[in-house]
Amino acid sequence: MIPFLLKTVLSAVLVASIATVARRLPALGALIASLPLVSVLGMIFLWAEKPDRELMATHSEATFWYVLPSLPMFLLIPALLRRGWPFWGSLVAGCVLTVLLYLAVVWCARRYGMAL
Repeated sequence: MIPFLLKTVLSAVLVASIATVARRLPALGALIASLPLVSVLGMIFLWAEKPDRELMATHSEATFWYVLPSLPMFLLIPALLRRGWPFWGSLVAGCVLTVLLYLAVVWCARRYGMAL
């Protein structure tokens, strides 16, 4: 239970820190948020629990393929906001786009024999 709580607190501190920095310095907050800190922490936690090279390689590779379809969301949201869309509508549209692109990536991966 303690490892889970430690992971939860560390993740919460990370998210809260990004939000706090972004309030004063939006570009720096974005830079910190763009760092793969959550992925790196996840890999460290996974390795600590089960040090398996193949599992880690598979996890790391799958993370790469899942990051790609999330990137257009960060272009769609500001485009919609600048066109007068409300924040929540822009966020939902960005999330819907991301889910659709995730599904496309999974479909392509299966079609070409990749396991994601």
